[in-house]
Amino acid sequence: MGGEYNKTCSVMHAPSLIHCLRNYNRKTFFSDLSAGLTVGVVALPLAMAFAIACGSSSITPSTGLVTAVVAGFMISLLGGSKYQIGGPTGAFVVLIAGVVGSFGFSGLVLCTLLAGIFLILFGVCRMGSLIKFIPYPVTTGFTSGIAVTIFCTQIKDLLGLQIDGHIPAEFFSKWSCYFQHIGTINPWAVMLSVLTVATIIIIKRVCPRLPFMLIAMLLSTVVCQVFSLPVETIGSRFGELPHGLPAPGLPDFDWNNLPKLIQPAFVIALLAAIESLLSASVADGMTGARHHPNTELVGQGVGNIASALFGGIPATGAIARTATNIRAGGKTPVSGIIHAITLLLILILAGQYAAMVPLAALAGILLVVCWNMAEVQTFAHLLRGPRQDAVVLCITFILTVLIDLVVAVEVGVVLAALLFIGRMAQISNVESISREIEGEDPVEQPSRSRYLRQVPSNVEIFDVQGPFFFGAVEQFKDRVFRTIRADIKYVLLRLRLVPALDASGLHVLEDFQRYCHDRGITLLLCGVQPQPMKVIRRDSPFMSELHAENICEDIDAALLRIQKLEEGSDSSKNPS
Repeated sequence: MGGEYNKTCSVMHAPSLIHCLRNYNRKTFFSDLSAGLTVGVVALPLAMAFAIACGSSSITPSTGLVTAVVAGFMISLLGGSKYQIGGPTGAFVVLIAGVVGSFGFSGLVLCTLLAGIFLILFGVCRMGSLIKFIPYPVTTGFTSGIAVTIFCTQIKDLLGLQIDGHIPAEFFSKWSCYFQHIGTINPWAVMLSVLTVATIIIIKRVCPRLPFMLIAMLLSTVVCQVFSLPVETIGSRFGELPHGLPAPGLPDFDWNNLPKLIQPAFVIALLAAIESLLSASVADGMTGARHHPNTELVGQGVGNIASALFGGIPATGAIARTATNIRAGGKTPVSGIIHAITLLLILILAGQYAAMVPLAALAGILLVVCWNMAEVQTFAHLLRGPRQDAVVLCITFILTVLIDLVVAVEVGVVLAALLFIGRMAQISNVESISREIEGEDPVEQPSRSRYLRQVPSNVEIFDVQGPFFFGAVEQFKDRVFRTIRADIKYVLLRLRLVPALDASGLHVLEDFQRYCHDRGITLLLCGVQPQPMKVIRRDSPFMSELHAENICEDIDAALLRIQKLEEGSDSSKNPS
């Protein structure tokens, strides 16, 4: 079953929409229509809030809405999941702020375009199944770190602080700036923030099917307008929203910055791939369906390229909106397309009213989003788990908050890879079993010999267990090279518990073959599994030195081969 799944993951499929339309009917359409309208309404405040959270005057609430419309439409049209809802998410807020700060908005557009190209390459190169192997402590670490970082950017709007000029991007400098202006707190802004959060919590508990974030935003907006509260709104900071999509095109930018954008674009693509495939996997768990990861990555890539062409920001699959789509009755990608059309109609028909929304209300919405993103219980659970995983979690989290998300992802993945290599090396083992299979070992090992053999005194048998890769070769050298007695004439390596062999492992086998040849020792292998056998056969010099007859099916065949070699040797010494 696992093999079938891996095979499925490695194949490129047509977009899910094509498969779903083959048996599409009126009943399914009305289910998709209801779900699309619902998730479109839910996505409205989130799209604006994530855009504002980027902390740049060049990224307005309309930028978030354009991203949700364009990218959301293309992801549903070309993606590999029936239920995926695409759009801006909190995962990109930190990266977007960094790119805009260094290269401006035009640099962000180019970065988004490059990220889309990377995502398409991920899908075309069949990397959909590999990206799922990013370690959980790493994803939890940077996700929780992003939540803390977004929360830090919202303090000004949550408290209504009067801060003139630019707020520092660094963690400690940012909080120092907040404390310096703590005397400028606007109590009305605090009240609206509290009202928004309280409304979300109450409605979510009483009637979770309602669009609680939209209701909270509307309630705070009504209170603000009815009582003419002196708080900052979308209109006072960004002006009125446009009444439709902008014309597609690319802004002018300095092409000399292109090499510098490769790294952040790759990280944006990696985050988009991780989050979109995680969201699709969650949808599979809720519905029993199965998404096509490579097709999904291509759809995500096209969605980000389209977003860049319309002046949007990076987008990916959103877990909360995808889950809302499923709970609202969505059946096919048509619901995601309707969600995008719903947002476009809201932008066209009610864009002018969005200017009335107080920023404190959007900050309150983001506060709830940050709490959900932080995954406090999961974080605490991982801290109580294996110490090495806890270290990776903490380092990734701290680097995300204090330095940079790009650095955090790179360091976290490298650390996790090194720890994995260490663990694989620990389960790899090499030991002599010559005396054991003769019955001299009083403790019988059920995983090894089941009956006794007669092993000549000039034969040494080593049992190799676990992946034979670069992390395990030193142990092989310590156990084998240094323990062969002077009277040994044959060495047998039993490899039946070696599932994988890499170039480093093969190199050590070649060195060992030369070591044996120089000392007049014959090397034999037995129980070689398919992958190691394939690697060995590709190395013609090694095969010619080893001789194919010295690769035996099992230990009994190997001992029989040794017996024949011995008989041939004796007959050559004593001819009749």
